[in-house]
Amino acid sequence: MQLTINGKPRSFESADFTVAHLVQNLDLDGKRLAIELNGEIVPRSQFETTPLANGDQLEIVGAVGGG
Repeated sequence: MQLTINGKPRSFESADFTVAHLVQNLDLDGKRLAIELNGEIVPRSQFETTPLANGDQLEIVGAVGGG
């Protein structure tokens, strides 16, 4: 499967892939993230049920704390 993540093409082996699988694959489990899929924000509550398809465009932004 070919995905574009933050403007960069990436390849993944699985054909049955969800946003949750992607988060695990990128070692982002437990991080505070905002994920946009093809221009639409995906709520964290829908990561497990939101499928990804070949050619999807994603933007992933992580929250940074500090003061």
